[in-house]
Amino acid sequence: MDDPVEVTATALAPEPQVSRSVGGLWNFLREAVLGSHRDYTEGSIGRAIVLLAIPMVLEMAMESLFGIVNVFWVGHLGKEQAAAVGITESLLTIVFTVGLGLSMGTTAMVARRIGEKDPQGAARVAKQAILLGVLVSVPIGLAGVTFSRQLFRMMNAEAGVTVAGGGYLSVIFGANVIIMMLFLINAIFRGAGDAAIAMRVLWISNAINLVLDPCLIFGLGPFPALGVTGSAIATTIGRGCGVVYQLTRLLGGHSRVPLRWRQVKADFALMRQLWGISLGGMLQYLVATAAWMLLMSIVGKFGSAAQAGYTIALRIIIVTILPSWGMSNAAATLVGQNLGAGKPERAEKSVWLAGHSNAVFLTGIAVVFILFAESLVSIFTRDRAVIAYGVDALRYISYGYIFYGYGMVMAQAFNGAGDTMTPTIINLICFWSVQIPLAYALALWFGWGAQGVFLAVTVAESLLAVLAMLAFRRGRWKALKI
Repeated sequence: MDDPVEVTATALAPEPQVSRSVGGLWNFLREAVLGSHRDYTEGSIGRAIVLLAIPMVLEMAMESLFGIVNVFWVGHLGKEQAAAVGITESLLTIVFTVGLGLSMGTTAMVARRIGEKDPQGAARVAKQAILLGVLVSVPIGLAGVTFSRQLFRMMNAEAGVTVAGGGYLSVIFGANVIIMMLFLINAIFRGAGDAAIAMRVLWISNAINLVLDPCLIFGLGPFPALGVTGSAIATTIGRGCGVVYQLTRLLGGHSRVPLRWRQVKADFALMRQLWGISLGGMLQYLVATAAWMLLMSIVGKFGSAAQAGYTIALRIIIVTILPSWGMSNAAATLVGQNLGAGKPERAEKSVWLAGHSNAVFLTGIAVVFILFAESLVSIFTRDRAVIAYGVDALRYISYGYIFYGYGMVMAQAFNGAGDTMTPTIINLICFWSVQIPLAYALALWFGWGAQGVFLAVTVAESLLAVLAMLAFRRGRWKALKI
C-alpha cells in the first residue's frame, strides 16, 4: 500500500511549478506597467518588445479616449455643439501633425543617445525638443484664438455652430502648447525606454477629464454649466495635469533622461537637426490623413450608408490594432537604442521579431473579422444598409492584415532610426499613386461601388508592407547618423 504522505506529495508536486509560472507572469506584467529599469540593448529581445509594448498600447488607448469622452458628453447638448467639436478636432490636425512629427524625431534622437550611454546628450535633445515645441505652439495658439469664427466659416460651418463652438475652439487652440508637450515629453520617455511613465501620464489626464467633463458641461455640483466650452476646459485641465506629472518625472530624477533646467539655452543647430528629422514624420501623417479624407469622399458618392459603414469598420479596426501600434513603437525604441549602442544586427533582429509577432497577431484578428464581421458591425448600428457596407469594409480590409503587421513595424523602425523620409516616400507611392487612383477606378469606372474602395485599401496597404520590407532589407538605415 502506498504511503499516504508520498501520494499527497506526488499529487501536489506540479502546483508549486504552476504557481511559480503564474507568479512569474504576474511579476513580468507588473514590471511592464510600473516601469522597467532594464538595458534594452542587452538580453532577450522578445522580453524587451513586450516590456515596451504593453505600456505603449495602454498609452495609445488612453489618448483615443479623450475624443470619445468629449463627443459622448457634448452629444447630449445638440447637433451644433457636436459639430463644433468635430470641426475643431479636424482643425487640430495641424497641431497633431506637428506634434507627431516632432515626437518621431525626438524619440529617434533620445533613443540613439541612450543607446550610446550618453544620458546628458539625451537631456540636451529633450530640452531643445521642448523649446521647439513651445516656439511652434505660440503662433498656432494666437491664430486659433484670434480667428476662431473665421476658421469655422472656412469649414463651412453653420452660424449656430460658429456661435456654439467659438469658445471651445479658442480654449483648445489657445492651450495647444499643452497638447504639444504631452506629445513631446512622452516621446522623450518612449525614446529613453520609460514607456510606463508615458502611459501613466495619459491615465492621469483621462481620469481628470472623465470627472470634469460632465461637471463643467452640465454644471454638476459646485461647477458652473459652461456647455461645450466646459468640455474644452475640462480636457485642457486634464491634459495640463498630465504635463505637470511629466515634468515632475522628468525634472525629479525619475527618468533615464537627467533633465535639469539650469542654464537652459536654445541650441539652434540641434533644433534644426531635430526639425529636419521631424519634417518627414509630419509629411507621413499629412500624406496618410489627406488620403484617408479623399477615400471618404469617394465612398460618399455611394451615399451616407456607405460612409457610415466604412466609418464603423474603421473604428473597429483602430481599436483592435492598438497592440500592433504598441509593438511598432517598441520596435522604434529598440532600433534607436541598439543603433546608438553600435548593435545594428540586434536592431534588425528586434524589427523582424516584432514584425513576425505583429503579423501573427493581426492574422488572428483577420480571421475573427472575416467570420464575425456582421456581429461586430451590428453592435454599432441596426441599419441593414449600413451593416452591409460595414461588413464589406471589415472583410475586404482584413484580407491584407498579414501584410499590415509587417508594414506598421517597418515604418516605425525607419522612424526609430531617424530615417523619416523613406516611409514618407513609400506612403506617397502607395497612397497617392496607387490607392487613390485604384479606388476611383474600381469604384466608378469598373462599377464595383464602395467595395472597390475597400479593395484598393487592401492592395495599397499590402504593397506598402512589401516596399517597406524591401527597403528595410537594404539596410541603409543602419548607417544613418543623427
